[in-house]
Amino acid sequence: MKIGILSDSHYKVDYTKEVIDFLKSKDAEYLIHAGDLCVEDNLKLLDESNLIYVSVFGNNDMSLIPLQNKYTIKQEPYHFKIKDTTFKLMHIPYYMNGDSDVVIFGHTHIFETDYKAGTLFLNPGEVCAREKPKVECVLLEIKENEYIINYYSRNINENKFLEEEIRYERK
Repeated sequence: MKIGILSDSHYKVDYTKEVIDFLKSKDAEYLIHAGDLCVEDNLKLLDESNLIYVSVFGNNDMSLIPLQNKYTIKQEPYHFKIKDTTFKLMHIPYYMNGDSDVVIFGHTHIFETDYKAGTLFLNPGEVCAREKPKVECVLLEIKENEYIINYYSRNINENKFLEEEIRYERK
């Protein structure tokens, strides 16, 4: 199972579209957005991706609250399951306990991953290139006994995404 993960799009609709298209080209089957979409156009891109998706409200998404019945955008922390894997999705990393197989968060604009006590913690970094001149996203591949995290980043002055792969044995 391959899951495209992104966060902190802010007002960069063009970067959000680029990241969604890129993740789809890498055979993502699902999309998860960890908040701070900021504008309806970013929700439309998720919805029009033709992939199953979920997103949560970030601290800059108050204007999107009236749209929660039109799009798949939830209050944080949001718990869900894909196949046999449990997820907890949030924007602000307040609920960082291991009560799910995978905990996805955003807000810090910094890519990070860790695997502790049977829980994968993952922040895909930022789409918006606000804190640094990089557009970032993650493709998470979940296998029976392994998590494969492909972290992608593209300098805004370059055309190609760079890739870094991290693997954890799933226990």
